[in-house]
Amino acid sequence: MLRTADAELTIDELAQRAGITVRTVRFYASRGLLPPPRLRGRLGVYGAEHLARLDLVRDLQALGFTLSAIERHLERIPADAGPDELALHRALIAPWTDEHSEDLDRHELDRRCGRHLDDDRIDQLVELGVLARIPDDERLRLPNPAMLGFGLQILDLGLPLDMLVRAKEIVDSHTTQIATELRELFVANVLRPYVEAGRPEQERERVREVTDQLRPLTIQVLVNGFQQAVNGVIRDHV
Repeated sequence: MLRTADAELTIDELAQRAGITVRTVRFYASRGLLPPPRLRGRLGVYGAEHLARLDLVRDLQALGFTLSAIERHLERIPADAGPDELALHRALIAPWTDEHSEDLDRHELDRRCGRHLDDDRIDQLVELGVLARIPDDERLRLPNPAMLGFGLQILDLGLPLDMLVRAKEIVDSHTTQIATELRELFVANVLRPYVEAGRPEQERERVREVTDQLRPLTIQVLVNGFQQAVNGVIRDHV
């Protein structure tokens, strides 16, 4: 967050802080993603709220939002929302992993894997969602780089691909349902009361802290719950 002494930035300074180009800043502004700068004489200056919006745009992109979807999301946020309010929005939608997708050619993919992957192996990793094909591009997309090693280990087990794909579908179905129900629970008990109370400033930081702390806690509870469930299934069937 900008300090008081840094409350005004030129467009070049804003772009540098946000890690993007000046051209991108101007493009976002033309699409309405960024409010107009304040005028200091004939010079347009930007503040902490502009940087916070650019950070929010970056998080939405990391979640796979298209530019049109980002525009629709930002339309629901008041134009005069300050950095603290925008920080809360970031906390509510921040990706639960820092991994970012990568686009790799076959040579780089082989280097990452430490072995050559033939076309059949590539097709299998695509089926499992570890890799994705890019339209009109010979490169392959790695949605989550951390999953590449796990995907190779799973294929090395030599199990039928149909079985592995079905296992993935089962996991995807249940985890999506869990995520949906947990979000609805959070909205009903934390977010909605905050909004209905008029978004009181004194509650903003508490909601953000709760959101941040829920991420690791929820993941740990899910892992432990799954382990206990597996143990229970084993006991019931042995």
